[in-house]
Amino acid sequence: NAFAKMDQRHPELFDAVAKAAIPIIDSFNSQELANTANAFAKMDHRHPELFDVVAKAAIPIIDTFTTQALANTVNAFAKMGHRHPELFDAIAKVAIPIIDNFNQQDIANTVSAFAATRHSTQTSKLLFTKVSDTITMNAAVLHDSNDMALVAVSYAFMKARHEGNELIGLIGNEVLCRKDELSLDVRQL
Repeated sequence: NAFAKMDQRHPELFDAVAKAAIPIIDSFNSQELANTANAFAKMDHRHPELFDVVAKAAIPIIDTFTTQALANTVNAFAKMGHRHPELFDAIAKVAIPIIDNFNQQDIANTVSAFAATRHSTQTSKLLFTKVSDTITMNAAVLHDSNDMALVAVSYAFMKARHEGNELIGLIGNEVLCRKDELSLDVRQL
């Protein structure tokens, strides 16, 4: 993870890390699993076998992941284009009852990852519904969100084709309120 934080690309090192981690991945805690997936994704270093074993190790302990670790893990899998339906369903099941504890960026990363991978199951639909309900019932979440999080959530709902018309309308109103101070390039809208 240190090399990823420093944005140091070193494919041979990442291959060696994967080779060393795979046999012992079951001993990793939730933070170590999330950090591993996130580091490989940040470096855009594809290693399908590693992602498969990370998912397999994560599912039984998914309820020990922090909200940020859940968001980062699902985001890493999406960024790498590594579909793992069982992991995504496990993350959705854990996230639904605690979505109120997610910060705006974690919400944006989570729904964006589900939409990007086109993971569409009953559980993921329930996650989108819970996110929509949470945001529409708490205007402060929208007001406190950064511009990119607003765009990411609205794009994820549209891409996932989830019925979130009220949410999209609220996001649109929030963007209009900020129109003179938006930190976005209009091409991002």
